[in-house]
Amino acid sequence: MSPWLANDQKLPQGRLVLISYLAVGIIILLLVGFWKLQVIQSDHYSDLAERNQVRSIPIIAPRGTMLDREGRVLVDSYPSFSILLLRDDPKILDRALPQVAEGLGLDADDLRQQLDQAKFEPKFQPIVIKPEASRADLAFVESHRSDLPVMELMMVQRRRYPHGGMLGSAVGYVGEVSPQQLEKSDGHYRPGDIVGKAGLEKQYNDILEGTDGMRRVIVNSVGKMVRTLDDVEAVPGKPVQLTIDYDLQAIAEADLAGKEGAVIAMDPRNGDVLSLVSQPSVDPNDFAVRIPADEWQKLNSDPETPLMDRAIQAQLAPGSVFKIIMATAMLESKTVPESTQVFCPGYGTFYGRQFKCWVYWAHTGARSHGLHTAITHSCDIFFYTIGMRMGIDVISHYASSLGMGHKTGIDLPSEEGGLMPSEDWVQRVFHRKWYAGETISVAIGQGAVTATPVQMARVISGIASGGVFIQPHLLKNFPNPHVDRFPLSENTVEKVTDGMYGVVNEAGGTASHLKLENVEFSGKSGTAQIIGYDLRDRLGKQKQFKDNAWFVGYAPKRNPEIVVAVLVQAGGHGAEAAAPVARDIIKAYYDKKNGKVPTPQSLATGELPAPQVVKPVSQPVKPAPAAVEHN
Repeated sequence: MSPWLANDQKLPQGRLVLISYLAVGIIILLLVGFWKLQVIQSDHYSDLAERNQVRSIPIIAPRGTMLDREGRVLVDSYPSFSILLLRDDPKILDRALPQVAEGLGLDADDLRQQLDQAKFEPKFQPIVIKPEASRADLAFVESHRSDLPVMELMMVQRRRYPHGGMLGSAVGYVGEVSPQQLEKSDGHYRPGDIVGKAGLEKQYNDILEGTDGMRRVIVNSVGKMVRTLDDVEAVPGKPVQLTIDYDLQAIAEADLAGKEGAVIAMDPRNGDVLSLVSQPSVDPNDFAVRIPADEWQKLNSDPETPLMDRAIQAQLAPGSVFKIIMATAMLESKTVPESTQVFCPGYGTFYGRQFKCWVYWAHTGARSHGLHTAITHSCDIFFYTIGMRMGIDVISHYASSLGMGHKTGIDLPSEEGGLMPSEDWVQRVFHRKWYAGETISVAIGQGAVTATPVQMARVISGIASGGVFIQPHLLKNFPNPHVDRFPLSENTVEKVTDGMYGVVNEAGGTASHLKLENVEFSGKSGTAQIIGYDLRDRLGKQKQFKDNAWFVGYAPKRNPEIVVAVLVQAGGHGAEAAAPVARDIIKAYYDKKNGKVPTPQSLATGELPAPQVVKPVSQPVKPAPAAVEHN
């Protein structure tokens, strides 16, 4: 047989062997693949198959209500619908997107941007594209379930603030979780979740927010629900009862309406905040649904700063209210004899500069003042003199010990601490020595010294209570409020409280026109300059730089039950603009105590709705130096 024929006979045998090996290899690969699909990845593909017919819809937990101290509803929630966009099938979603945007009145580019932001989230997790659906939106979703199966409705409990802007600065508002919060939450939040963003909504967010549930339903090929598989019920947030008294809050809101400023009323015996107002403010209802970006920008750039809670964040010169701290420091330090008399001819020269006194040209003219009349008449020259004699170190020590320059610890986010200047402070910040002339302005609550209304309320009430300073709070049954003690002598407390009682109840007192019958209404007024009067007159800016009005009032004269701090920015004289607000709140407090329910004008005319009562729950500006101080 020829070699050629021999090779021809061997070729089929070799090919058969090769084919056999290939067949075995392919079979092995198929078996491995089947084993991988059926064993290793069985759960994964089972889930994918199930998602073709099973849809998971979140059930959003309603936030807890907020109640006032008597169980009246301040904040609650109402049922609403949000529209979800399902992202299970990217091809169907891409085709349906233009029609979805048009039907719901949304911008297609914004919708795609939302999808891009959620691209790293699991595809089975829907996103909220319309937080508050209208009746027309609901009809659109229901009528297009067959041709637009990418839309779904989700029932939510939307936040409601029945009293509008009332208590806006205290309760705060809610909003969508930010990317930063998402990152820090370690999976606790999902895009589109609603969380507390400011005020008590933020402070007690962990209590107020509940635990979301989940509903699993079977849908057919066009996305229509066939039946429900199971429900994991949402757990509602817990209610929060506050120390706020709705009646006192309504009085304070009405008195401060149309002004810029703040009011805080508290019980110095336990730290309960009875009222807290900041004006101008925002209506928290505007944030209950997603706020437009342009509106948010407008609020942030508003020169009247409506987003600032002035009660805890406005750091301004306290004016003559600071004289109470000066009097306390004088008596406690004994650096100036208690019997000191200062003659006031209407001006005084200190360190080569002349300072005027408002008492001379506004009241009695030239006379000598001791400590008592210096407080009741608010004589600047007297306090300039004792300030010069004590020096900044003594003043700073006592003021700081009484709470100036320190946060009060109130249970609200972003509290500011004010400033109590000292030699160390000016050296640390400005790298220079303290000039003795600067002490003169500090002595009447001007210059570099600044304070917040809540700070002044705590300081003055602590002095009247003998040196006991309790942490203010808005949560009823607040656990273990912090107490600072700086014991004051009986003589000091007596002399200072007698002076503040005289401010309201003695002839010549700066607030004597506000005396209350059968109430030991006491306090101190203050009028703090923004810039010096000479400069203001030269600039012709009298209105733009009008004085800030202060008043801190309390009752009774010793160991007070209620203290009220009032700030009216650009209000003028403290006794005229701020003191009447404190008087009205204290009067309302005693009216309630005597069984008479106060009715503010705004409530009587229907401007504020009457609060709903439910069963209570139980649960644990850089200041400028000034030459004269008005009151």
